[in-house]
Amino acid sequence: MIRSALMNVMTAAAIKAGRGLKRDFGEVENLQVSIKGPGDFVSVADKKSEKILFEELSKARPGYGFVMEESGTFEGSDKTHTWYIDPLDGTTNFLHGLPIFAISIGLAREGQIVAGLVYNPISEDMFIAEKGQGAFLNNRRLRVAQRRELADTLIGCGTPHLGKAKEHPKFKAELASVMARVGNIRRLGAAALDLGYVASGSFDGFWERGLQPWDIAAGILIIREAGGFVTDAEGGGDMLAKGSICAGNETIQSQLLGLIQKS
Repeated sequence: MIRSALMNVMTAAAIKAGRGLKRDFGEVENLQVSIKGPGDFVSVADKKSEKILFEELSKARPGYGFVMEESGTFEGSDKTHTWYIDPLDGTTNFLHGLPIFAISIGLAREGQIVAGLVYNPISEDMFIAEKGQGAFLNNRRLRVAQRRELADTLIGCGTPHLGKAKEHPKFKAELASVMARVGNIRRLGAAALDLGYVASGSFDGFWERGLQPWDIAAGILIIREAGGFVTDAEGGGDMLAKGSICAGNETIQSQLLGLIQKS
């Protein structure tokens, strides 16, 4: 387990915000919900969680900037550090009573992700990583799965919701290409957790398009520190800007990337 001052700060903030999410999850039918667009929702729980994370991280690391899902970008006095915050990744799951959602916190230093945390307050699973320090799930060190044959793999993916209908044909073509080669596919609905499951070896690989930086900043580092490989959907390293990701061990990631590129 990583016990640095930075990780202690991140862990404490996530646990505090997670308590609120856990309470709200138990009373989800009473929550105020707004519609961002077709199939895209935000609840008062998202906003409360983000407020707690912003306040706790700002207090512990004054001057750091923020890129947040609900509140947008906050320019700090310290231009070298930026927090990427998703206060509730998997809002649709949350609102439907599915306990598959998470808080995601990533920290970039001079443009490089140096720390990441993904926390499911229902299961209390916490994925963490610091650059050069490895990745952990609770107290267990993580390594990506070592399978080499696509036919043996379980691959995660993300599906575009109703508001992204223009992306449906491309996704269906990619899905058909991947389904024809891999053992099976899962779609859980929370990209941050999906990336944690790649790091832990539960998923052999994962791909998705149409993502935001706060969805994946933490997970990228967690996978890398677990020995995995991560690129954007074009095979480059610009995941945060391009909003796409393809991950797995070295062999599976390369093969999965090839399948989605050829579709």
